[in-house]
Amino acid sequence: MRFDEIDQLAVNTVRMLGIDSIEAAKSGHPGIVLGAAPMSYVLWNYYLKVDPNQPNWADRDRFVLSAGHGSAMLYSLLHLSHYEVSLDDLKHFRKLGSKTPGHPEYGVTPGVEATTGPLGQGFGMAVGMAMTEKHLAAQYNRPGLPIVDHYTYVVAGDGDLMEGVSHEAASLAGHLNLNKLVVLYDSNDVVLDGPLGKSFSEDVAARFKAYHWNVLQVADGTDLAEISDALQAAKSNQHGPTLIEVKSTLGYGSPQAGTHKVHGSPLGQQTTATKSALGWEQPAFTVPSVVADRFTNEIVARGETAQATWQALFDRYQQQHPVLAQQFQAGLMSQLPANWQTPLQAVPAKGDEATRASSSRVLQAAAQTVPNLWGGSADLSSSNKTFIQGEQWFSNNQPLGRNIAFGIREFAEGTVMNGIALHGGTRIFGSTFLVFADYMKPAIRLAALQKLPVIYIFTHDSIAVGEDGPTHEPIEQVENLRSIPGLTVIRPADLRETKAAWQFALSQTTGPTALILSRQALPQLTVKAPAALQLLDGYIAAPAKQSAALTILATGSEVGLGLQVQAELAAQQIDSQVVSVPSYERFNQQREADKQALIGDSGHPRAAIEFGVGNYWHRYVQQPELVFGIDQFGASGSVDEVLRSFEMTPTVIAQQIVAAMG
Repeated sequence: MRFDEIDQLAVNTVRMLGIDSIEAAKSGHPGIVLGAAPMSYVLWNYYLKVDPNQPNWADRDRFVLSAGHGSAMLYSLLHLSHYEVSLDDLKHFRKLGSKTPGHPEYGVTPGVEATTGPLGQGFGMAVGMAMTEKHLAAQYNRPGLPIVDHYTYVVAGDGDLMEGVSHEAASLAGHLNLNKLVVLYDSNDVVLDGPLGKSFSEDVAARFKAYHWNVLQVADGTDLAEISDALQAAKSNQHGPTLIEVKSTLGYGSPQAGTHKVHGSPLGQQTTATKSALGWEQPAFTVPSVVADRFTNEIVARGETAQATWQALFDRYQQQHPVLAQQFQAGLMSQLPANWQTPLQAVPAKGDEATRASSSRVLQAAAQTVPNLWGGSADLSSSNKTFIQGEQWFSNNQPLGRNIAFGIREFAEGTVMNGIALHGGTRIFGSTFLVFADYMKPAIRLAALQKLPVIYIFTHDSIAVGEDGPTHEPIEQVENLRSIPGLTVIRPADLRETKAAWQFALSQTTGPTALILSRQALPQLTVKAPAALQLLDGYIAAPAKQSAALTILATGSEVGLGLQVQAELAAQQIDSQVVSVPSYERFNQQREADKQALIGDSGHPRAAIEFGVGNYWHRYVQQPELVFGIDQFGASGSVDEVLRSFEMTPTVIAQQIVAAMG
């Protein structure tokens, strides 16, 4: 491909709009804007398949700026490409309530495919997007009708590739031969604190080759033709994802180019010198007409043509495969099949059962009725009980597989799940032991921030793990998860609550759900409970015989313990009721009158039982000594021994309640 003076002017336009935005905000990262603009321009204007008039078109290419601190560059490209990002939006960069926040935010700015900034996570989300493209293509494409056929592109920096999550995600991507994943690596050898060599000296190309990636190198990050040749080669590659290492200069054109001083602070007084060095003599926020025309004639025109061609293709697809077409569209719109809850509710009780086992049986029913549901585990499917029976493992040779082997890569698993949800078209779940949710925590936070309906299955939920000891016994994890805004945490006590948990999780469209499940068998509650989702708000699991002198709040496995405590108190002539609170968030969001109908007014005595840090329960329990939790690490031993050692037995708890009530 040949490039001309207008292309060079367009690159500088991208640079200058970014620099002007940063100067207006008096905050931002000019270094990447100046250095990575050439590679980003070539990708956007000549390769990226998007239709700015229809930013959610199903078969668009996905672009992820993993180096999210370069947001000013991305917003410039969005504006020039005719997305709904105006010059005024650029002028309000980093201002409260603007379309152009400090780092890209999904759902805030049209054309932004993922919330990025925490380095490495964008890389992982892109892997999830590429996996979804591969899976949906296998599921829906038919001869002559490739309705799913697009690429996922990433711009990543040195910092992204230093973060461990990128290693995990790159390893998985290479293993799965995701040949439609292309990463432009902005290799400038500078990080915030100085030269990259202070902390990083590995051979990145060799590492990615070991991960089964195709590795290309561009020696001059300002050479548009060389960048284009590499992108063309990447698109022609059929064996593994592609990393294009582009040697660039951080802060290209500025007096402090190539140093960390231009990384994260506005150019300030050096702006004039930078513009002069790049031959830019236009006023701030200027888009030369020839540049505007170049974007209109390239990315906009190409996108409109591609979308129209695809729509004609999909119209033929609908005529020839109406059932598949309807299923495909329903998946994109997060619509569930009619009467999808019925098979879940029909799962029969089997006596005492671990909720991880109950969940597995409900999952099988869900998989039969929700055809786009898929997911997996961090090498723990046999323990988490998350394998979809009768389905294959997702792989290069089995892209239709609905079971994902994430490997022991919990952080990457979380980011990949986010990418799958962001891509659209499927429903995703992922699992590991609850104690290892810590490895996944940053990705869970981004799922909540992006309001993604991902489903987490965390099993082995307490000190009742027993013999595995304190390293595997969650103490603070449930409370940590509850602290994440927008994440709904559910600890079901039996099969009925587990059904409701799954029904809620699958019906969610605007936020993630975490199911916290037991390893040990739990009794089935026999009291009449509210219908499905309503019981997640909390309900009386064991009523008082006459008038409750005390309400016992409990979740998950501790509801059964609460029933035993109730019996111990009854023997001492204290009438009590047990309230199951499967989801603290759901319970807490109710009207005060509804909560009081369950647990009494503020003067009514209450106790709470949970095998973990119990700080959240102090909001509803006035006497601190009546919150029965665990604020120290666990121990190795049989379940009964461990519970006794922490005084989590019905007799001891009942005695302490009696003493506290005087």
